[in-house]
Amino acid sequence: MNTIVTSREAILAQSRKIVMEQGMPALNMRTVANACGISVGSLYNYFPSKTDLIGAAVADVWHDIFHMSGNSFSFHSFEDCLLWLFESIKAGRSKYPGFFTFHSVSFAAEEKEKGAKMMEDYFGHIKKNLVHILIHDTRVRTDAFNDNLSPDAFVESVFHLFTVTLLTGEENCNSLLEIVKRCIY
Repeated sequence: MNTIVTSREAILAQSRKIVMEQGMPALNMRTVANACGISVGSLYNYFPSKTDLIGAAVADVWHDIFHMSGNSFSFHSFEDCLLWLFESIKAGRSKYPGFFTFHSVSFAAEEKEKGAKMMEDYFGHIKKNLVHILIHDTRVRTDAFNDNLSPDAFVESVFHLFTVTLLTGEENCNSLLEIVKRCIY
């Protein structure tokens, strides 16, 4: 086996390519090592387990989906951010067929908890940014939030509806945006 020295970034780039072309089920240590032209043992120097590789690859695909255009965005409203997020994920669904269905089941049974923690950390980052945008949205009614409904709780509920909308394959998020508008504007 060729033992070309590579980098973590090059390995993740090959992992994204495998996910794009063959889907999440094809992502494993041997497939990635072959794509990188390195031995499986060398791959373990970068990722100590299959779960670490899959977790890093999933996070890298999510990162690619949310940074596809290379632009940085400043949102004027929570609604605009949700629409952008939905369109980014919709484009990601095309670029990475089956990713949204299979990424959560790609971890071995004994590693599911670790995989779930990795995804919760990534989703937590997204939710944190959504809360930040919501708090700074000048269009939000002053009475939209109270002790029973905080911005954090609202984002948690919206994110739940958002993921259901994606998982059911909806082509738009108009209903969700309407709910948001009626609740906070």
